[in-house]
Amino acid sequence: MPDSICTRAAHEAGLSPSDLERLIGVARSAADAGGQELMRHYGRLSSIESKGRIGDLVTNADLAAERIVLELLAEQTPEIAVLAEESGAAGQQDGLRWCVDPLDGTTNFAHGYPFFATSIGLTLGQQPILGAIAVPFLKEMYWGAPGVGAFCNDSPLQVSSCDRLEDSLLVTGFAYDRHTRLDNNYAEFCWFTHRTHGVRRGGAAAVDLAFVAAGRQDGYWERGLSPWDLAAGVALVDLAGGTVTGYGNQPFDLSSGRVVAAGASLHAAITEGLSQVQPLPGAAFGAPEVTAMGS
Repeated sequence: MPDSICTRAAHEAGLSPSDLERLIGVARSAADAGGQELMRHYGRLSSIESKGRIGDLVTNADLAAERIVLELLAEQTPEIAVLAEESGAAGQQDGLRWCVDPLDGTTNFAHGYPFFATSIGLTLGQQPILGAIAVPFLKEMYWGAPGVGAFCNDSPLQVSSCDRLEDSLLVTGFAYDRHTRLDNNYAEFCWFTHRTHGVRRGGAAAVDLAFVAAGRQDGYWERGLSPWDLAAGVALVDLAGGTVTGYGNQPFDLSSGRVVAAGASLHAAITEGLSQVQPLPGAAFGAPEVTAMGS
């Protein structure tokens, strides 16, 4: 897959096949350790706190899993920088960097809803190279690297071949600050819901992307995301043969927080659909109104 996002980034980073095999092994070990720690806390949390925004939570499980992951990464790859959701940045951020989400789907986890993951992605600048996502409740490990491939446990991943919106099942999410900003995707959610088999909202971006890589869902779009939400999952979709861009078919960039990911046959239809929908004033504060440009 010479033109893939991950292959280009790995080449730019000067990573050899043996480097990539070693690093995906580290990512898998870290994701697995984090996932195991989450399951030790699942259903028996001792603390749930707000980060200051409605719905933006942190639990003792997030903190415990992140501590274990960071200790493993520091031991095995001390030369690589880290950007972790709870503890922030350490090291030079424009070179090789681990993006760590110890508990993606914290709100789900806090409510006992079993859709959550530990996500570990390796990036160069604003591009993903490889990733591993442990979904411990399902006993699934999604992982992949250039030259190695993409897998769920030992089974190869392949994105869906669906090529029509009306035959598709899509997935999206809503940013934590959706309560206060108009730059949200409520209107887009309604627009696509009326033109597809359905749109799901899982509440864990890493798992959503892993499911797109596996062909369980045909496409995904979202905005307002952080690098640790995206790095591993975008790598998996890319390595599973998918197309990943920003909105408006712009090149994917982790720092934008925006992503459109799907099989190549459906990606253009999702991008075109997004271009036709605009939020109206008041959409962030109540039921959304939908407008299709040019209709």
